[in-house]
Formats: sequence, structure tokens, C-alpha cells
Amino acid sequence: MTDPTPTKPTKPAVSRTLPPEALEGWLAALAAELGLDAGLVPIGDVLDIARDVANGVARPAAPLSTFLVGLAAAQRAANGEDPTEALRDAARRTSDLAGRWAELSDAQAPTDGAS
Repeated sequence: MTDPTPTKPTKPAVSRTLPPEALEGWLAALAAELGLDAGLVPIGDVLDIARDVANGVARPAAPLSTFLVGLAAAQRAANGEDPTEALRDAARRTSDLAGRWAELSDAQAPTDGAS
């Protein structure tokens, strides 16, 4: 027997992720909103950092890491370095650390009986 109670149609979930082709548009709009030059942002490098950290450390560490990389690059640029090169170097170093993280965190874990 079927249930005679009418059901409400469900709305499809709204995707909160951008398709790859929309990233440049979002970046341009956000950079303009924040008074920054979107051309200074190597999208692929930033996405690689997020991927490497999410996979090598933890997903919540990805946005924190990308923020810190941007902050480090800005600080280095303020000291006269090329901003794009500073960002790429910080990105490389972050990805390298994420790749070693499991090994490093295991080495730093306390052994039995240690406090």
C-alpha cells in the first residue's frame, strides 16, 4: 500500500564548489575586492599546496597552510623579493613538509612511559 501523504519535492543541493573554469573569475573578483593583483596568484601552485597538505597532514590544515604561505610570501615581498617567486618557494617548502609530515610527526610522538 502506498502512503497517501503528499511529500514535498526536495531541492537539489547547491554546489559550493567552483568548476575549474570559474576559478580565474572568482580569483579576479576577490582580488579586486581586496585591492590585490590577481596576476600574482599562481592558482595551480596554491591548489597543489592545499592538495598536498590535505593528503599529507589533514584536510583542515589545507586552508591554514595556504593562508600562511600567502602571508610568508607577502612578508618576503615587503622585504624586496619578487612576490611570485616568494610564493612559489613557500609553496614548494610547504608541500615538501607535508610530504614528510607523517614521518616527522611519528618521530615527535612520545614513546610509552614518556610524558
